[in-house]
Amino acid sequence: MGGLCEDRVVVITGAGRGIGRGHALAFARNGAKVVVNDLGAEVGGDGASLSPAQEVVAEIVAEGGEAVVDGHDVSDWAGAEALVATAVEAFGRLDVLVNNAGILRDRVLVNMAEDEWDAVIRVHLKGTFATCHFAANHWRARVKAGDAVDGRIVNTTSASGLYGAVGQANYGAAKAGIAALTIIAAQELERYGVAVNAISPGGRTRMTEPLGYGVGIPEDKFDFADPENVAPMVVWLGSEEAKGITGKVFQASGGTVGIEQGWHHGPEARQKARWDPAQLGSVVRDLLAQQAAG
Repeated sequence: MGGLCEDRVVVITGAGRGIGRGHALAFARNGAKVVVNDLGAEVGGDGASLSPAQEVVAEIVAEGGEAVVDGHDVSDWAGAEALVATAVEAFGRLDVLVNNAGILRDRVLVNMAEDEWDAVIRVHLKGTFATCHFAANHWRARVKAGDAVDGRIVNTTSASGLYGAVGQANYGAAKAGIAALTIIAAQELERYGVAVNAISPGGRTRMTEPLGYGVGIPEDKFDFADPENVAPMVVWLGSEEAKGITGKVFQASGGTVGIEQGWHHGPEARQKARWDPAQLGSVVRDLLAQQAAG
């Protein structure tokens, strides 16, 4: 198998099903050696099984590619370290880390329990940080040893984190945090030859299908909700062609790719004195009007 990522070593978390599975297959079809990481848990994070990851590895191998299974929990500090070690032990190094693993425990704010908040933040935000941490240390050590590094991290954010979604305070907060982590990691890791970007994907998965997303598309029509539609952007970001592109959040779904524009300075009012709260009503409303007009 040859292609855009020939001989690059790629770790993909949450790669046993859905969008992550699509990533793994696409990277392998483009020549990469793939570590397929998946706990095999339910959508809410309960349970575990290596079967989904094993099935993806078997599919890659059947197509002539190279892949290994990894069942470590990325939200566990030692598990994240062991995941990076799996890539090094199997293939000699790590070139690309794709953080895709996640769970859902949706609840409106007034009903959300502490464990529902903690579990989602742990898997999404801590899991992304932990794998980034150990991958970054791998690349830093290689640079210090005189090795040439062309590393990539592709994180997964969400429209819920970028724009908000009722019932997803935990998930949205985690995904917004991942977008911020991506920008900061890009600034910090550029010195080591590592580019860090994120995607906001869309696809029919165990998380979105219950909401009706992409259900009932006629067979003769383009399946915009096929989760494998997301993979081309991720594969490209993981390739040498994407060198120098870093700190960005991309949209990828269906036949659409785009760039998400995050926080930026909007209209402002200034005076050479401290504001009196009584002044600010008209000032803020004027700023809001400027924002709406702009």
